[in-house]
Amino acid sequence: MDPGGFAIAILPVVLSPGASFTLTMNSALTEGFRGVLRILAGTALGIFTHALLVGLGITAALTAFPSLFGALKIAGALYLLWLGLRMIRSGMQAQPLQLSAQTKPVTLMQAWLANVINPKAVMLYLTVVSRFAGSVAGLGAWLLLASLHIIIMAAWLTMASQLLLHSVRKYSVARLRKWVDIGGGLLLLFFALGALR
Repeated sequence: MDPGGFAIAILPVVLSPGASFTLTMNSALTEGFRGVLRILAGTALGIFTHALLVGLGITAALTAFPSLFGALKIAGALYLLWLGLRMIRSGMQAQPLQLSAQTKPVTLMQAWLANVINPKAVMLYLTVVSRFAGSVAGLGAWLLLASLHIIIMAAWLTMASQLLLHSVRKYSVARLRKWVDIGGGLLLLFFALGALR
């Protein structure tokens, strides 16, 4: 097992915008840091779920059946599409006096689901993470690498959300939320289309 190499390899994956990043920024603007913590918890549970599934061999069995893996890709794409459209709608309805009145918070379950049914996350754990876990890795090695992934992810998303919340002091919250929601929704639509490839 190579935790140091894994930390270096996972860093660009964590830093690149994805569903968790988009949901975190949206939650930061609508609920503050409390909303961010819910997204972090859901994402962490999703990462642990992937580590467990790969460590137990279930993910490898899933990918051995192309039609089953294809169904997972379609389900993941449809879920990201739904989240993206919901965020775009929320951004278009953003009004200065009703900042969070029209926004339903993203639940822990939704954050978990966004991670678990993401086919790119499945492939990440089958390929990149397995390379650093070692060929005879037990479940403990998978969970250790998942924990490292969570620490790096949580540090990045906490820092990014705090920078966003700090910038809210200088700019109109409603306007900023509008553009984060619309931009984030479009990004999720892009990820949904990418998941189908």
